Amino acid sequence: MRETFFKRLADLEKQQDELLNLSNAKCARGNGIVDRFVNPVLTAQHVPLFWRYDLNPESNPHLMQRFGINAVLNAGAMKFGDKYILIARVEADNRKSFFAVAESPNGVDQFRFWDYPIVMPETDAPDTNVYDMRVVKHEDGWVYGLFCTERRDPAASPGDQSAAVAQCGIARTRDLVTWERLPDLKTPSPQQRNVVLHPEFIDGKYAFYTRPQDGFIEAGNGGGIGFGLSDSIDPAVVEKEIVIDARVYHTVYEVKNGLGPEPIRTDKGWLHLAHGVRNTAAGLRYVLYLFMTDLEDPSKVIYKPAGYFLAPEGDERIGDVSNVLFCNGWIADDDGKVFIYYASSDTRMHVAVSSIEKLLDYVMNTAADRFTSAETVRILTELIDRNQSAYVHSLTSTPQKTGNPR
Repeated sequence: MRETFFKRLADLEKQQDELLNLSNAKCARGNGIVDRFVNPVLTAQHVPLFWRYDLNPESNPHLMQRFGINAVLNAGAMKFGDKYILIARVEADNRKSFFAVAESPNGVDQFRFWDYPIVMPETDAPDTNVYDMRVVKHEDGWVYGLFCTERRDPAASPGDQSAAVAQCGIARTRDLVTWERLPDLKTPSPQQRNVVLHPEFIDGKYAFYTRPQDGFIEAGNGGGIGFGLSDSIDPAVVEKEIVIDARVYHTVYEVKNGLGPEPIRTDKGWLHLAHGVRNTAAGLRYVLYLFMTDLEDPSKVIYKPAGYFLAPEGDERIGDVSNVLFCNGWIADDDGKVFIYYASSDTRMHVAVSSIEKLLDYVMNTAADRFTSAETVRILTELIDRNQSAYVHSLTSTPQKTGNPR
């Protein structure tokens, strides 16, 4: 029996070692804006074996899995020293999620989890579930984690075991190991998800991007991505939310939208990455889109391309919750390269790479949505006309060859 145990263990270790050391490569075909990579960067199989198995042959002679991992998804991201850090949502087989840190030397492969998951302190009202952390290096010197904290709705009937209340949990750290839990964010909205802390003070106050929502699932009268200020972070209280990016009929963000990671400061404005949700005959479809806000007034949208920036492709469309892309983490390197970490279908983590230069070009020079089919054709016709004119000009301006005299 012991021989069988150790042979199986050696096989498991070999398989995981091959996975962790697998080189990642850019996909052959791109759109000029962003490069996807062939392999996911984090999956349930990346979780350490000593999380999933009792490795004692006496207590687990058949080397059975004792702790099941369902998915690794929706990771916050940051550079920590010279390492690329993901703070992933790890979902156990029992549907409870927790946070765990994984690091990579290059940002595209070789991600390895730290030995222990994050031990997140609780408030006086214990969380049933926590997930989808946004990681923000704030100018006050702290690293903040903002995440969804979910609890059963106390007003629900005994027969309704799905009704829940979502709020924004807040914690802070210096080393990503020890976290101090602060009171949950208070806003006028009965439900809050997808809350992001702006990395700089605004008029000496903490600024939050919120997602006012009437119900746990349905946005109701919640109008889109909100913005509000708080005098303090402990406690954080936003007394007034204004909608800066509204939901609009027959768009990729008609049902719901929410901000992803913290915005990136550029010399042209604040770059924002968000997710948009629309309904289809096959269910909800989540895609990612970009927009930009004013440097001095982050609540003012100044550029917003039409449609989506990234949508599920190929195997990304298949998983626990199919046809979903979700992002709450990106890293802007000092050389201008941007690593975009996104989850597909609530199952696995991927990376796509672009640059500040490319993202600014895309956001500032891609037409905005004019919200009708006729206007969409007009936008396309304008592009065709410009290209046809440029083609004719290139023909007339190129010197014609007359042939060599003999």
